[in-house]
Amino acid sequence: MIKSLVVTVVLVFSTLALADQSMSLPGAVDADGRKVLTIINKDPPGQRCNNNTQVAVEIANTYRVPIRILPTSLAPGLPAPGVFYGNQLIAADGKEHNGMSSFQIVADVLDFEGAPKQPKTGLIYQEKVRKDFDALKAVIKSGGK
Repeated sequence: MIKSLVVTVVLVFSTLALADQSMSLPGAVDADGRKVLTIINKDPPGQRCNNNTQVAVEIANTYRVPIRILPTSLAPGLPAPGVFYGNQLIAADGKEHNGMSSFQIVADVLDFEGAPKQPKTGLIYQEKVRKDFDALKAVIKSGGK
């Protein structure tokens, strides 16, 4: 109980700290005014970029937010790898989390911002699909070894 309370407090303070950091990001909101989750990948993508793309898959299966994945060539001057929600920096190369996000880090920001959830979670949470997905993530994290 106390351990989970400590983890929750740490996550809330981490989320609040991230809320204070922002960068000017073109296309930070869509035509309907919704904040966009933007993943900026290096050309060609490396381990952290691939991880962030997999995080986007999990987010899409849980939250109803617009997601775009850009190569660094289409985001000049912005850190790559980088993860933003609207103009809010979540992870960036040389900054927060050194550009590597996780489902929980992004989900905490989305929950704090009141992002809507999917009415039903996607296929990624079905046992067979999840097993294969977790195996893929393990290969990515090991650098293909």
